[in-house]
Amino acid sequence: MITRSAIAIVASLAAALGSAVAQDYPNKPITLIVPFTPGGSTSVIARAISDKLSEQLKQPIVIDNRGGAGSTIGARAVAKSAPDGYTILLGTNATLTIALNLTRNAGYERKDLTSIGFVGAVPNVVAVHPKFPARTIAELVNHAKDKGAPIQYGSPGIGTVNHLSGELLAHTAGIKLSHVPYRGAIPALSDLLGGHIALLFSAIPNVHSHIGAGTVRALAVTGMRRASLVPDVPTVAEQGFPGFEAVLGYGLLAAAGTPRPIVERLNRELRTTLRNEAVLKLLAQEGVEPRATSPEEFTAMIDREEPKWSTLIKTIGLVAE
Repeated sequence: MITRSAIAIVASLAAALGSAVAQDYPNKPITLIVPFTPGGSTSVIARAISDKLSEQLKQPIVIDNRGGAGSTIGARAVAKSAPDGYTILLGTNATLTIALNLTRNAGYERKDLTSIGFVGAVPNVVAVHPKFPARTIAELVNHAKDKGAPIQYGSPGIGTVNHLSGELLAHTAGIKLSHVPYRGAIPALSDLLGGHIALLFSAIPNVHSHIGAGTVRALAVTGMRRASLVPDVPTVAEQGFPGFEAVLGYGLLAAAGTPRPIVERLNRELRTTLRNEAVLKLLAQEGVEPRATSPEEFTAMIDREEPKWSTLIKTIGLVAE
């Protein structure tokens, strides 16, 4: 029979071992897996975070891009890695909620990853061609209802937060929108500029200069508060849909079972990184709204996001290709 004292001794030994491991951590390079192909905002964010973390941890951080399958390939690699803090993931809410609801046999579950901390959120902007007859979300909704036929909107691809932002708006407002997936943000923007689609859900940096030039009109941003890059553009929530939020959130994760002292060390260093002026400047250029959290707060954020996207995916019958 195992006594309470024996359990306490084992727990004490495990804690001591974890502390010893953490004191020696890190003593070799760390791999940061980015579950997307190189290029674009994610690469900039990964580099900004990893450069500062490397400086603070006094060890190289090697960025390993493993894109594909809705970001599940990279996430699976971290989930199956040794739980020692030497392989970590720059994941997103899409990686942990949307992708797992769309991908069959992803090869991992949420419980296979442990949160380190949140980095920040990137809201989308609801953008239209200048000739489109709507300047607000209310006018878009009225136009869609009067039109009867679905309005085509573009996104960088099926299963992206951009795509599901459109589906969430259509579902919330009770209107018909027809999704046109593209292979990336630039082709989608090109078709909006050319008038081939009427509506686009895009990361703000991709359309920022066009908004300023008047070649694209911004109707709203999809975060809960206005975005610093386009402070004059109201949120969807402000325009008659309280609580509406659809953002791409970035955070660091490790394999489940990573010793708590190592997770806490990485969280402390991430918090320090997110106070660095140079890092904040780079993140701002990519439309990231930084927010430092504890591991538990990051987990709670994912917990709140998951029902929203899983319910929406089931409601619209979305199936990944």
